[in-house]
Amino acid sequence: MADYVDSYYARTRNPSPARGALKGTVSVDAAIIGGGLAGLTTALELARAGRKVAIVEAERIGWGASGRNGGFVGPGYATSLSHIAMMAGRDAAHDLYRLSIEGVRIVEDNLAAFGRSDDVVTYGKLSVLRHADASGLKARQDQMARDFDYKLEFRDKDEVRAVLRSAKYYDALFDPKAFHFHPLNYAQGLASGIEASGGQVFEASPVVDATLDGATKVLRTSYGEVQARDVVFATGGYTGQVSPKLQRAMLPIATYVLLTEVAPERIGAVIGVPWAISDSRRAGDYYRLVDEGRRLLWGGRITTRTSEPARLADMLRATMVSTYPSLAGIRIDVAWSGLMSYARHLMPMIGQMQPNVWHCYGFGGHGLNTTAIGGRVVAEGILGASDRYRQYAPFGLNWAGGPFGRLTAQMTYWTYQAMDFAKEFRASRAG
Repeated sequence: MADYVDSYYARTRNPSPARGALKGTVSVDAAIIGGGLAGLTTALELARAGRKVAIVEAERIGWGASGRNGGFVGPGYATSLSHIAMMAGRDAAHDLYRLSIEGVRIVEDNLAAFGRSDDVVTYGKLSVLRHADASGLKARQDQMARDFDYKLEFRDKDEVRAVLRSAKYYDALFDPKAFHFHPLNYAQGLASGIEASGGQVFEASPVVDATLDGATKVLRTSYGEVQARDVVFATGGYTGQVSPKLQRAMLPIATYVLLTEVAPERIGAVIGVPWAISDSRRAGDYYRLVDEGRRLLWGGRITTRTSEPARLADMLRATMVSTYPSLAGIRIDVAWSGLMSYARHLMPMIGQMQPNVWHCYGFGGHGLNTTAIGGRVVAEGILGASDRYRQYAPFGLNWAGGPFGRLTAQMTYWTYQAMDFAKEFRASRAG
């Protein structure tokens, strides 16, 4: 079992003992493969309903993207509402967006139930443009209020630059209901909640083989097996060969994050708010103050290469300094990467592959709310409480293209980068 990747979250996580590996035979109602936030939420919902559940995790709880991300929680998906409407229709898109809002509430409720009193949750997220488009932001503000009764606040360029001292920034939308927090501590809290409800959580237990036909499904690890009526694959960017169909349907995409040294004066001179910050570019920057404002956690970039770049910290520092030149020379304490799972349609893949074999993955860099609602609707499907999981049916397990899909994704990202650069260049020329 690998320990947690060195990161801000690994260094500051709440004390929690390693959980044992699966040994022998365990019989449950539902077995969940993957101890990330999707699997944890599914298991928690089922355990609360009185079902016997077991999670089998190859590494540690929250070891993958669930425990190494930016920590931003807000509504929406990895793709736009308009793109969802093109694929599923306007009414279906609006229903799905409402589910994403519900996902935020699920996280809040779980934090209240399982978070520790010293876990810090900071409300407020500012989504900033790097080119002028006040009318576009106001149209989105109006749409969110009209269609979802969701209130966003418009901030003009002067208001933005008063708190984020960067010449790169223009207008923004502020979401007072979004928040940021420590996702690895949250994952550990969910695991404890599952155990308190009678569920079992096994670490260091990669599934090496599965028998999924018949009334009883069997998952085999190196030292034991789980027998269950229902099986849920919640394996994210680390989906392996146990289910080739699921592996073929997703692209593992790497994203990168850094943590600066302690430098409150330098950081506070350019970032004057404790909110989560992101820009509007495709795979743009996202960052927030941590450690009581003494450090900056900065993320951004995506690549289809799954190995970590040799000069990761320098690459990310250059991105940060391009936005805030006065942070040049600031030391990076640690930088890390993680794999997200993307589908070609950029939506979560949630549903049944066959009777009683479920999947809940592909959250594409917007997973803190969507893993929550994904886990809930899958649990409702298993319990027979609802068929809301069917709302994700338009976004199926389409082949992601293998190596050609990765090349296409990388080229698409470079194209978006070029388009973003052109917008920024025109904005800089216009002043």
